[in-house]
This record gives sequence, C-alpha cells and structure tokens, in this order.
Amino acid sequence: MRGPTRALMPDYLRLFALFGIVVVNVQFIAFSLLSGLTTPVADSMAEMVTLWLVDGLALYKSYSLFSFMFGVGLGFLMQSAARRGHAFGKLYRNRMIGLFLIGVVHGCLFFPGDILFVYSVTGSILYLMRNWQPGRSAKLGAALVILPTLAFASFMTAPGEMPEDIMALERQVMTTGSFAETIGFRAIAYAIMSPFVLVFQGAAALGWFCLGLASVKSGLIDISDHPLWARARRWCLVPGVGLSLLASWMLHAEGMDAAGAVLLVAAPVSTLGYLGAIAAISRPPGPILSRLLAAGGSSLSVYLGQSIILSTLFSGYGFGLWDAVPRPQVVLIAIAVTFGLIVALAVWRSFFRLGPFEWVLRRITYAGQPKTLPA
Repeated sequence: MRGPTRALMPDYLRLFALFGIVVVNVQFIAFSLLSGLTTPVADSMAEMVTLWLVDGLALYKSYSLFSFMFGVGLGFLMQSAARRGHAFGKLYRNRMIGLFLIGVVHGCLFFPGDILFVYSVTGSILYLMRNWQPGRSAKLGAALVILPTLAFASFMTAPGEMPEDIMALERQVMTTGSFAETIGFRAIAYAIMSPFVLVFQGAAALGWFCLGLASVKSGLIDISDHPLWARARRWCLVPGVGLSLLASWMLHAEGMDAAGAVLLVAAPVSTLGYLGAIAAISRPPGPILSRLLAAGGSSLSVYLGQSIILSTLFSGYGFGLWDAVPRPQVVLIAIAVTFGLIVALAVWRSFFRLGPFEWVLRRITYAGQPKTLPA
C-alpha cells in the first residue's frame, strides 16, 4: 500500500520479525538440526544464556508475527484486486502455488525448517474465510491459536532422542559433505519434517492468519494508537515475555523438560504483547529508517537471503563453520547478515520497485493478468 494513508504498523512488524526469526533459524543452520528438534545442549554459560534469550524472546513468537502478517497481506491483496478489477480467486491461487514452489526449493536446498510450504497449504484454507466479518474471523483465529497450542503442549513434556548413527551422518554431511550430498540430506530432512511442521504449527498459523485478516478488514492495522493495541501491550507484554523467559531458563538451565510446554503456551501471549509494543512505535519514520522499513517490506527476499547466506557460511561446501562457532557469535553473525541484507535491499529498491524474490512471486501471482500490475 502506498500514499498518505499507508499503514505503518506492517512495516515495523516485518522488520521486527525478520530479526526475531533469524536468531531462531540459525540455531538449526549452524548447529545440529536433528538435536535441535529436541532440546539443544549448551556447552557453556554463555551458550546457555544465548539459548535462554533466543527461546524466551523469539522462539514461536517470530513465527506468529510472520503468520499474522500473512493474513494482513491477504487483506491488502484483496483490496488491491478490488481496486484493479482483477479476479481475486485466480490471483490467490497463483500466489499459493508460488509460495509452495519457492518453499519446496528453499527447504530442499537451504533450510529444511522452511515455513512457506506451511503457509501455502494453510493459506489455501484461509481463502474460505476471505468474506467473513472481522469479528467472526477473530473468534476463529483466537480458537485456532489457543486450542492447538494447548493440545501440542502436552506432547512436549518428554522430548525424544535421535539415533546416534543418524546424528553421525548429519555431522559428516554438514562438515565435509559436498553440495549435492548436503542437498540430499536436507531434502530427506525436509520431506520428513514438513508434515510434522504442518500439523504442529499449521493450525496456529491459520489462527494468526485469521487475526491478521480481521485487523485489515476492521481497519485496526491502520490505527496504531487504537486502545486494543494499548491493552495488548499492557496486559500481555510483561506477563507473556516474563513467563517465556522463566520457562526458557527452567528448560535450559535446570533441565526441566515440561518447561518447553510452558514456553509454547506463553508464546501467543507474548506475541500479542509484541503487537501492542510494535504499534506503540509505529510512527512516521525519518529518511534513514524509512529506507530500512521499505527494505524490510521485501521480507521474502530477506527471509530467503538469510537461509542462502547462513547455510553457505556454516555448511561443509561453504565456509565449514557448522558446530564450530559458539552460539553467542552465531547469533551476532545472523543479526549482521540480516542487517546487511536489509541495507542491500534498501539500495536495491532505490532502483527497483520490488525485491528479487518478491518480483518472482509477483510474476507468478499475476500470471495471465493484464501487464499493468498493482502498486
């Protein structure tokens, strides 16, 4: 959306979520993906503190913010299609196909924890709710966020263990494997993980989609000083983040497996608090911040760029840093890569209207439509 009535909150949300999601994802890129699916083991106090902060502040929350933004994007796409007279159903179908194809390539080549596949499947279900009233969408969204979270939390009290031979294979591939061997390993891991991720996170993602769509249809996303955001900030931020940090500490410092369930349950509360906090800072930016926010709008390019660069840094076919750099430095590397991508995209968008992967997705979305694409 452009012009004086452009909603500012989505830009701040995307920028915030991009840094949050990379510090989570890099834990599965720079270290064992398989052991990370249970409970990562810290080798030092510095690593334990890093895991505590990453899980307490970002785990599950960044994913939820991205999911919320997906629903917001659907609302904006509907408005754009209506203004331009395009058939929304065809646009949306093409968009889901594009996300599916990009997600499969991303998951097999660079990061088996890809979320785009999940978004394409659950996003197709969201199409059925496109004409719902905001209140109805919000109620379903809240139910889909809360009920599956409580259900899956019951399965997290006793994380399993990976067979030693599989762990040894992962180490061999990630440290000395060729690009082809690494792709083969990631493709198998992706094929195994994707159904689990779809079941485990799909329902909650759909819930956040519904909430994001409702925020657009109700106009809430355009009003950053709305009392609802203030209530979310007041009642959810400190309790949600505080409980998340406490659960993360009990998980990593005290070894309490049940704390993982508490961490999962506290995540939606934290996410609502983050939404309220981000609304509070969503004000017209200065010239430098406006460029960074615009670059953050190319979130697909930043998200994929994170995986491409970080997987190259840490894989054996690249710089071979897998499991060789302490976690605090890994997090700093991930943040630096993200900042570098945002700056690079700010320069890119001085010459081009869209980020590179946004251009690809836009081409797929508007295939068969008139050549003049919406702003």
